[in-house]
Amino acid sequence: MSEKVLVAGVGMIPFAKPGACLSYTEMGAEATRRALADAGIGYDDVQQAFAGYVYGDSTCGQTALYEVGMTGIPIVNVNNNCSTGSTALYLARQAIANGDADCVLALGFEQMQSGALKSHWDDRPVTRARFQPIMHGLTADMAHLPQAVRTFAGAGREHMQRYGTSLETFAAVRAKASRHAANNPLALFRKVVTTEDVLNDTPL
Repeated sequence: MSEKVLVAGVGMIPFAKPGACLSYTEMGAEATRRALADAGIGYDDVQQAFAGYVYGDSTCGQTALYEVGMTGIPIVNVNNNCSTGSTALYLARQAIANGDADCVLALGFEQMQSGALKSHWDDRPVTRARFQPIMHGLTADMAHLPQAVRTFAGAGREHMQRYGTSLETFAAVRAKASRHAANNPLALFRKVVTTEDVLNDTPL
């Protein structure tokens, strides 16, 4: 097993609002081209690829990467919700560390629809079924809000109950993130907000 795995290049494209972004094929291909250019290599040098996305049909990774080239490499699609990108990167690292490949691409893209996040499958158990009763208990006053908002709000409230985390701490994290975004030309929201701005804003 290799002791070191190096990141040779990185490519990113601007974030866009759901429903107003490029197609996933355009996003995936452009991000790939930028990463290859940053690394100073060609697509022919890539031996495996791990493509992460949540909303899309099977084999979107292949469809996006075929815009860059068709070299016969294995392309693995990864769907792990908010951990999708880090999972693709983890698998790419493992492929190199285990000696399966010398050069691997980890790719992430998401062509989201506008509106609240929702499940597209109503004929089978939902993946969050085990945790829904807990979430509903923590957010009973938020029954009018989308499930995604309630899920993260419930997680925040449980963290506050379990560890004594304050609203001020959450607000400070949001303010810090806005300062980073202000210096990132690829970020979607670049307005700087203070901790006080967040605390004084209208709660959902």
